[in-house]
Amino acid sequence: MKKYSGLFVFLVIVAGAALFAGSYKPGPFYAVLEKPSWTPPDWIFAPAWTALYIMIAFAGWIVWRAQGIGLALFIWFVQLGFNAAWMWLMFGQKQITHAMVDIVALWVTIAAFIVVAWPIRRSASLLFVPYLLWVTYAAALNYAILQLNS
Repeated sequence: MKKYSGLFVFLVIVAGAALFAGSYKPGPFYAVLEKPSWTPPDWIFAPAWTALYIMIAFAGWIVWRAQGIGLALFIWFVQLGFNAAWMWLMFGQKQITHAMVDIVALWVTIAAFIVVAWPIRRSASLLFVPYLLWVTYAAALNYAILQLNS
């Protein structure tokens, strides 16, 4: 059981970031924005992010167990900060451009984690691949919304 106590800590850290981000709802601001035809339905976001957040926690825990505190874990924390900030920027501050800058930084830190974690534990890197793909899609959506509403 002691082996998994660290995992619990990572799950709590990620849940905290998710709760912070989730406290900023799309609301009327997002409802009136023009969106591309390929915008996913609202119901898809909760299950997608739940799965991604679990994978994010596991990836951080795997790297921490393998290496402890190092560059990969630092990048892991930075990406989590960018992740949490996006909802605040987009829905809390209603700043589509700032959210776009944030999501690009998020994408870069996710990719950096994949590269830096690869020699430490490939499984941690592979857990971030779906996350990178989802954020790539989300960045394209953010960009399209920015263009349609400028």
